[in-house]
Amino acid sequence: MSDVQSLEFNCRDLTLTRNHRRVLEGISCAFRPGELTAVIGPNGAGKSSLLGCLAGIYAADTGQLCIGEREFNRIAAAERAQLCAYLPQQEAPAWSLAAQDLVALGLLPWGRSIDRAAKARRSLLALQQVDAGHLAARPVTQLSGGELRRVQLARLLVGDAPLLIADEPGAALDIRHQLQLMQTFRQQADTGKTVILALHDLGLAARYCDRILLLHNGSLAAQGSAEEVLTPARVGEVYGIHSEFRWRDGRPEFVAGDLL
Repeated sequence: MSDVQSLEFNCRDLTLTRNHRRVLEGISCAFRPGELTAVIGPNGAGKSSLLGCLAGIYAADTGQLCIGEREFNRIAAAERAQLCAYLPQQEAPAWSLAAQDLVALGLLPWGRSIDRAAKARRSLLALQQVDAGHLAARPVTQLSGGELRRVQLARLLVGDAPLLIADEPGAALDIRHQLQLMQTFRQQADTGKTVILALHDLGLAARYCDRILLLHNGSLAAQGSAEEVLTPARVGEVYGIHSEFRWRDGRPEFVAGDLL
């Protein structure tokens, strides 16, 4: 896995059509090991579509997706599943598994190379990582929305994939667990993983992420550091609000204002 962690994940000129509508247009960007990247933009900007393409859920109309020098769609599905863990925006459990068993599904790409006892240990550790160890035996159909989201996050983490992609992972979480979530993803990136998140909270994106991609109407409006992307003029143009980017006690801070 260490070899994979040293490789960049690149998309070049991606376009995508869904339901007879062009939702992505000419997206080119690089995602680097050790970086936490936020994909932001208004509703309908193309965030989920881009993450779906990156995770191999959607096949782009044109363009190229590469891990290092390898084309992503030429890598066998089993290996792709080991390289990339993906959490969609919304996901409802279809049956009443215990939370620990749902998390263990994240280890399916490794088949029988991980024995049952090891799967149980890793699943419990992943639950503890997201402050959900006490939910291990609880049926997932009996969890609150926030509890279920934390269990799903544990499933994302349990396989220790070098590429993590999560679509609005903080949805349904309270403030404490949103902060814990971002700290967890920050730690994952700091170990050398490539982490890509779709976020609506621009304050969290500014505080925790190395790079931000700003989508608008399916196109890449800007990419760079929070200070470079979250300018009042650009945020006003894309979101239609007043805003301020500032540094406070050595930390970047984004403050949303009134509507324009």
